[in-house]
Amino acid sequence: MIGLREEADGVSFEVRVQPRSSKAEISGVQDGVLRVRLTAPPVDGAANRQCIELLSRKMKIPKRAIRIASGAGARRKRLKVLGLSIAEVKDILSAVA
Repeated sequence: MIGLREEADGVSFEVRVQPRSSKAEISGVQDGVLRVRLTAPPVDGAANRQCIELLSRKMKIPKRAIRIASGAGARRKRLKVLGLSIAEVKDILSAVA
């Protein structure tokens, strides 16, 4: 199960990205962290943009509703989903992960 944290303006959770993968996909959950494979390299924010685009598409929410709260330059990031409750995010992520 993904470790979700409710905050004043949304819900945050950790993501571990693997850039330069052969396929862009959500590859599961490990130790409470959502694992995401990306084809983009970790250069000039390309991997961060692809991570947000992928999660936006899979979760069926707008890209503007997902923010990188911390770890923009690291493989392990904390993402924040704005405007949703912890129950809504849990339901969405359990369906896609």
